Amino acid sequence: MTSVLHVATTGSDQADGSEASPLRTINHAAQLAQPGDTVLVHEGEYREWVKPKRGGLSNTRRITYEAAAGEHVVIKGSERITGWQKDENASAPSEDVWTVTVPNELFGDFNPFAEEIVGDWVVRPIEDGQRKHLGDVYLDGRSFYEVGSPDEVRHPTRRTEVRDDWTERTVPIHDPDQTAYVWHARVTADTTTIWANFQGADPNERLVEINVRRSVFYPTEHHVDFITVRGFELCQAATPWAPPTADQPGLIGPNWAKGWVIEDNVIHDAKCVAISIGKEASTGDNNYTRRGDKPGYQYQLESVFSAQQIGWDREHIGSHVIRRNTIYDCGQCAIAGHLGCVFSSIEDNHIHRIALKREFYGHEIAGIKLHAAIDVEITHNRIHACSLGIWLDWQTQGTRVARNVLYGNSRDLFVEVSHGPYVIDHNLLASPVSIESFSQGGAYVGNLLAGTLGLIRVMDRATPYHRPHSTQVAGYAVIYGADDRWIGNVFAGGEIDDAYGTDAHTFDGAWVGTAGYDGHPSTFDDYLALIDAQPPGDHNRFPDVPQPVYIRHNAYAGAARPYAAEDAPLHLSSASFTVVDEGDAVWLEADLAEEFDGLRVGLVTGADLPRVRFVDADFEERDGSPVVIDRDLLGERKHADGSYPAGPLTTLASGTSRIRVW
Repeated sequence: MTSVLHVATTGSDQADGSEASPLRTINHAAQLAQPGDTVLVHEGEYREWVKPKRGGLSNTRRITYEAAAGEHVVIKGSERITGWQKDENASAPSEDVWTVTVPNELFGDFNPFAEEIVGDWVVRPIEDGQRKHLGDVYLDGRSFYEVGSPDEVRHPTRRTEVRDDWTERTVPIHDPDQTAYVWHARVTADTTTIWANFQGADPNERLVEINVRRSVFYPTEHHVDFITVRGFELCQAATPWAPPTADQPGLIGPNWAKGWVIEDNVIHDAKCVAISIGKEASTGDNNYTRRGDKPGYQYQLESVFSAQQIGWDREHIGSHVIRRNTIYDCGQCAIAGHLGCVFSSIEDNHIHRIALKREFYGHEIAGIKLHAAIDVEITHNRIHACSLGIWLDWQTQGTRVARNVLYGNSRDLFVEVSHGPYVIDHNLLASPVSIESFSQGGAYVGNLLAGTLGLIRVMDRATPYHRPHSTQVAGYAVIYGADDRWIGNVFAGGEIDDAYGTDAHTFDGAWVGTAGYDGHPSTFDDYLALIDAQPPGDHNRFPDVPQPVYIRHNAYAGAARPYAAEDAPLHLSSASFTVVDEGDAVWLEADLAEEFDGLRVGLVTGADLPRVRFVDADFEERDGSPVVIDRDLLGERKHADGSYPAGPLTTLASGTSRIRVW
């Protein structure tokens, strides 16, 4: 028999959980809830870590946690701190500096102000080289910056820009005025002392909080399956750095389980990761950093096989749904995961302001960063103002990235060391770097690229590929590059200088358009002929032979140039595209030459996409049927007997237009 457990700030954990006699904490309700039950949480602020004891039994017998209809429920990983005193060493320029000492009992066995941001692929902080910690200070919800000493708190330096280690460009700080809000902490065996510059505010009269908990909603055990979390605000957690070779806790997440639904929440201020659908510690936990005896790449390979030994398969792991959430102000990722993300759907989320504080940097930062995204669908998300929008790294296979709106990022989409098949279709990619492919075996259909296309071969890292729609490893290979399909895309003519601050004219570089594929054969038969022409041998015959590409019916404007052997490219005499962000609405403004209407593209299905070479697999839906790429950016259906303009919108036409895309 299912029941509803009520939780309210006026309740008691000695109550029975009825509407008339609610419980006080969500976590207590989580210890009582049985499959099929609903935990209904009422208006108010809850400072706790919810650790579900058990999960549901199936999609129809879930345990559901939800905010009561029309009521604002906030779950925080922080505590309010009072008793601040003026810094005794303050001088006139630093009179806004206050200090407080708190007992370490406040933190339990995890003190964020003593825990450094460390782990595999962390790059030391960009600007000052100082070690950073998981702690944070908030004034009325505004997070501060950590500095290296009390004196730096007294004399803060406003920063307006920093160096981006990836593109080697100078990039702006999102909010330069905020960089004057700084803190420093010293931790002893019994106490933690914090200095903070509140820029004129009295911390004893305003809301000042510090994060004390690692997570907000996260089981401590594995296989707590089939849980729904709906309608909350979740924030201010001291989440650690989460690379693919480590335990990957988030502010919220399933912790190596199956079938979670995380929907309609507002999630913000995770020190590193907001939502984690990633791996656990037994398959590796920062061994490269801890041991230093092998490359992190090798440990990541090992984690794949270790995961298979503990039941990494469709029956036990993944199949999560993350939808209609608003996620912002996180230091590493809005959504991250390695291995645990398989067979999941990420849809209709609004992700922004990820990794813009730039207090620390590492090679695992993006709005969405997934490894082993097998049969994952990333559909209709709005991602902007991020260091990187979507990063799919290793084992991107059976993956679909469709109908997303990306703009105002340093880079939009990065697919790294994967073999496909994967489909990228009907996306708006409007940042200076639209796509970077360090991969092979992709199909790009009906996208708008306002920036550059990066094409890189990776011959020194062999990564796994899998049997179709399975976690079973079928083999591994290096990245020869290409084996890609480009159909019906619009290249808007971005500039390489705008994207990278340099010029590039080789295959291993950045391009505007598909000309980076020049020299690659345009059919598989031509590729086989090139192999046959090589001297006798085995593996040594292949590395110097470029893989085929299948490119047709794309439109090119401005500086964009087509692949030399492309079938029916369209050169536009003029074209301009502008993304206009108006809060809840995003518009695409276009002005296209008349000849744009002359390029028409039919419905694209798996029958139009040659199978990928290394995996020897077709482009399919999750159920194994041929993929059908039949919806545009706005969800309008394309029909088999129709013809459509290039790009992500069926309504795109010559002349001027203004189309709402979000």
